[in-house]
Amino acid sequence: MTPELDAFYRVLERRRDVRAEFSGEPIDEDVLRRVLGAAHTAPSVGMSQPWDFVLVTDRDTRAEFREHVHGEREVFASQLDGERDATFRRIKIEGILESSLGVVVTYDPERGSPAVLGRHAIADAGLYSVCLAIQNLWLAATAEGLGVGWVSFYREEFLARLVGLPDGVRPVAWLCLGPVRELQQVPDLERHGWRRRRPLDEALHWEQYGT
Repeated sequence: MTPELDAFYRVLERRRDVRAEFSGEPIDEDVLRRVLGAAHTAPSVGMSQPWDFVLVTDRDTRAEFREHVHGEREVFASQLDGERDATFRRIKIEGILESSLGVVVTYDPERGSPAVLGRHAIADAGLYSVCLAIQNLWLAATAEGLGVGWVSFYREEFLARLVGLPDGVRPVAWLCLGPVRELQQVPDLERHGWRRRRPLDEALHWEQYGT
């Protein structure tokens, strides 16, 4: 394996969903531009580039979002049985206030309309494109020594109102972003016993599913 390939795979292996490890230090402006630039170079269906990035540093906005997230955490926890609930409550689900800033990644299905090349048969192809931008951002941030945490305990309509999204534009992710004290060797959900990673061979199928 070449040094370049080795470095690439090490970034993939180091990538973590960060929650408790943010240092709160500011992000160098050039680094932030590189990370966002990496996201913006992601491939997209019909080159529609249907994403936007809302950068949230305001403490009050983040505190309001965090309160909403914790309310949704309790909604989820109320559906768990005793042992599963106890495991879940040990897991920190966000670093909204501890991170340097929040990045709300959005999806505009009208971008490139009315004829988005390649989307006519797969309506969600634009949404998949936004996920590719998020992955680019995440890997670039990891390579730069930053942490990223994807917060998913929220209602879309709440976050859309909070950051002033136009009608029809969906928030796909709130990403906590910033320098970290460390990156965990083992992902949080595995470390806390919530779920274990499946072996690759269990996910491989040849020619048809199940074979």
